[in-house]
Amino acid sequence: MRTRVKICGITRIEDGLAAARAGADAIGLVFYPNSSRFVETETAASIARALPPFISKVALFVNAPADEISAVLQQVPIDLIQFHGNECPEYCADHGRPYIKAIRMKEGIDLLAERERYDTACGLLVDSYVAGIPGGTGETFNWSLIPQEIAGEIVLAGGLEPRNVQEAVTTVRPWGVDVSGGVEISGGIKDARAIQQFVTGVQHGDRNNH
Repeated sequence: MRTRVKICGITRIEDGLAAARAGADAIGLVFYPNSSRFVETETAASIARALPPFISKVALFVNAPADEISAVLQQVPIDLIQFHGNECPEYCADHGRPYIKAIRMKEGIDLLAERERYDTACGLLVDSYVAGIPGGTGETFNWSLIPQEIAGEIVLAGGLEPRNVQEAVTTVRPWGVDVSGGVEISGGIKDARAIQQFVTGVQHGDRNNH
């Protein structure tokens, strides 16, 4: 089993290409205006068009109105939507694209119940909970809160970086991992070497699991 890798918060063509060259499976484009990784629709379309085949393009929204989502989908070839706010399952399923739902992990969150609730999702992305910040916090959370029986289905996020991703993959054995700030020089500007180190860390983690 190979752990899939998504590099999120891509704002430049060269960073998207660096992710593809390093072996990432997906890139994330953030359409949340309050994020330092926010990308204009036109720029996102240029990034998406520059990518080689078989790289999934994921659009991240936080409580966005339907017309905003629709405008992005008309202009950018998006494969998958990632909802990072308080969107209900019906709303998430209503945009003509497969979706993943981000769940911010804290005591009292029942991931099995969330999986049942969002049964139309391709999967859940499990992130750290930091009050007032929907994602990209740079904080890890207690991985043992993830029920073992669904660990292999989730995308693990939250404070991952080249130094801890091998341990994360070995410990949790998730379907995929998602990184943003952990491979950045500054908000939205990626470091190609860090992306490569991150992917290598994931590969080492996979080897530990065989």
